[in-house]
Amino acid sequence: MRQQYRMIAGLGAILLLAGIASPVSAASGKDPDWPCIQRKVPQLSLGQVWTGPELPGSAKDWSKDADIAALVEEVAARRMPLAEAQQEIKDFAATLPPEQASPRLAMLVQGLFDHMDAERSHVMSGIARYAHKQIQFAAELRKEASAVDALRAKADADQSALAQRADRLTFSTRLFEERAQSLSFVCEVPTLIEQRLYQLTKTVAGLFPEQK
Repeated sequence: MRQQYRMIAGLGAILLLAGIASPVSAASGKDPDWPCIQRKVPQLSLGQVWTGPELPGSAKDWSKDADIAALVEEVAARRMPLAEAQQEIKDFAATLPPEQASPRLAMLVQGLFDHMDAERSHVMSGIARYAHKQIQFAAELRKEASAVDALRAKADADQSALAQRADRLTFSTRLFEERAQSLSFVCEVPTLIEQRLYQLTKTVAGLFPEQK
């Protein structure tokens, strides 16, 4: 029984190091709340994802075009397969009169960038908040593990109460592990958004009249 309690106490400290410290140290080091191995880039620039012609200033008015705003919302959603989203863009371009093709496709590019960059930033803010809570959770686990270990060392300790605290610590430790695993998956989302944005804007670039 004592060996089990000692193992639980040690596990809390191990998780603190493996689940929190390692990802933070692997990140950029500039933001203590950033837990991902992937380098933190708070915002993208259009030049990182756009390979087509320079966009006119009027492209910033994309949200005033109901059709383009709806298309941006639809194809940006990751639940839609990329190939299907690319086909939606091609179908839209095919409906445009020649004189509208360049300006409205430029609006589509700007809309995709603005929408998906904002989504990416929102996800990254959520990751930072989640990681901060994990750090607090890890500190609480370590504190409780030490308390259980200290209680175990007392000759007159209430074994029933000790067992209950150890069980709660085991449950909390398992929850911490599950949250740490979930965080590793969430860390990939900003990159997935960036990759999808690049593929969508690349599709639009090939539809500009000047590019044919």
